[in-house]
Order: sequence, then C-alpha cells, then structure tokens
Amino acid sequence: MLTLHWLLTGAAVVIAVTALAKARRSAKRLERLTETYWELRYEHGQLRARVAKLDPESAPPQPEPARSPGSANFVPLSSLKRG
Repeated sequence: MLTLHWLLTGAAVVIAVTALAKARRSAKRLERLTETYWELRYEHGQLRARVAKLDPESAPPQPEPARSPGSANFVPLSSLKRG
C-alpha cells in the first residue's frame, strides 16, 4: 500500500514539472509574440506617415478616437454608498 502512495506521489511530481516547463515555454512565446506585435504596429505607423508625406491626398484618413455619448464626470465612491 505504501508503494502505491509513492508511485502516485512520483507521478504527481512528474506531471507538475511537465506542466511548469510547458507554462514557461508558453510565457516566453507570449512575450515574443507581444514584442513582435508592438514592432509591427510601430512599423505600420512609420509606413503610414511616409505614405502620407509622399501623397497626402491618397493617404487613408486617420481614425478618430471613439467618443462616449455622455459626459465623463468623476463620481466619488463615497457618494455611491447606500446609507
């Protein structure tokens, strides 16, 4: 019976180490993908600026930032508490 417990413990340790290794690989890949994404966004902005500089009439219009329909006033949390 004690051997069964040691086998289960050993299997759990192997599974945990495998999961940790996979999580670390995934984290590194996510970091690389995030870095690549921001590099591409930067290059896209640079190319858009160069195209606009060469031919301002044919350049695509710049998207306007989204605006909320209402006013964005600060509301303190203390005013939201119910007495």
